[in-house]
Amino acid sequence: MSSVELTPLEAARWAARAGLPLPADRHAVIATTARHIHSVVAVLRELDFGDTPPAPAYRAEQENHDAAV
Repeated sequence: MSSVELTPLEAARWAARAGLPLPADRHAVIATTARHIHSVVAVLRELDFGDTPPAPAYRAEQENHDAAV
């Protein structure tokens, strides 16, 4: 999806293309939800994780627990 805002008619077209026909009264709600999801994903793509290992590399049992606050 491009950075151009998704219109209700485009949302209906994409849903139909995916095999999920939408009732007409849901087009605007789906378009709004899709725009929100797109904005969240766009922010996540901007994050620099640097040397952060992937989640499967994390082992909770290897944590060092101490009482220092």
